[in-house]
Amino acid sequence: MTDASAGAETGPASGAADQAAGASSGTAGARRALLVVGDVVTDVVARHRGPLAPATDTAAEIRTVPGGAGANAACWAARSGCADVRVLGRVGSDALAWHERRLRHAGVRPLLIADPAAPTATVVSLVDTATAERTFLTDSGAVLRISPVDWDPAFLDGVGRLHLSGYLFFADASRELALTACRSALDAGVPVSLDPASAGFLAELGVERFLAAAEGVEVLLPNADEARLLTGRAEPAEAAAELSRRFPLVAVTLGASGALVAVAGEVVARVAAPPPDAAAVDSTGAGDAFTGGFLAALLAGADPAGAATAGCRAGAEAVTVVGGRPPVRD
Repeated sequence: MTDASAGAETGPASGAADQAAGASSGTAGARRALLVVGDVVTDVVARHRGPLAPATDTAAEIRTVPGGAGANAACWAARSGCADVRVLGRVGSDALAWHERRLRHAGVRPLLIADPAAPTATVVSLVDTATAERTFLTDSGAVLRISPVDWDPAFLDGVGRLHLSGYLFFADASRELALTACRSALDAGVPVSLDPASAGFLAELGVERFLAAAEGVEVLLPNADEARLLTGRAEPAEAAAELSRRFPLVAVTLGASGALVAVAGEVVARVAAPPPDAAAVDSTGAGDAFTGGFLAALLAGADPAGAATAGCRAGAEAVTVVGGRPPVRD
């Protein structure tokens, strides 16, 4: 195992890591765009101190901000230096223009489909300011209505990596869209990454169904809870190693403890999270930030440990802002 400090890249930890790094960067060739297919969401973030008071009022600071795991990851990839980031998603006609504008301001090219029948997905994020931990109430709205008819292989023009948000796997139509995009990318020689997204929804879908649907994915990016659920292993390192026997490259996020990188059944790097530059105010989107930073670094040619370092750096910044995206000028 290789230990990596938060601010410095390490060399490949083994021959297997060398191979994984080559697979992650070499196949992209001159294609340097990142295409994210996933959820674009309106987040209502309510920051309160202490437990909620049932059947009465609880004082809170409430903000409406753009979110969604897929869109967040895309914005953090742009923040981390990827010059061409695109996001494909389905939103309600009610908020199409607002979401397009916010994505462009973040440096992301929106490929959004307006749904005339369903509203934009909305997530209410309850954040306890004492701990910065959050609880989600989710209305998936138009997100899970995306389907294979919304896919066009031309979306892959110039793309060096396709990333799928795991939220797409939790409904039939959106899962078929994800599988269609994955097959299209693999046929074009474009590597695919996947974030399992939600331990709760993952448990409802079933581990075996999820793993079968993820066939062909090159990079899996679970958090520790998702990794435990997918393997039945209590220790994140053991879970990461087991997952890497199925997926060529696995990075398991550990929150404030950083991340683990596993290749070919072995944990090859452990990366520490840097201390945030400011106090943590909201952990929403920290995992999405890791994903964006990680994928941007892979596209730039980083080895897996270096990519994890970049991901941890983005995650440390994410917890210092309200909502799941990097700060941008409106």
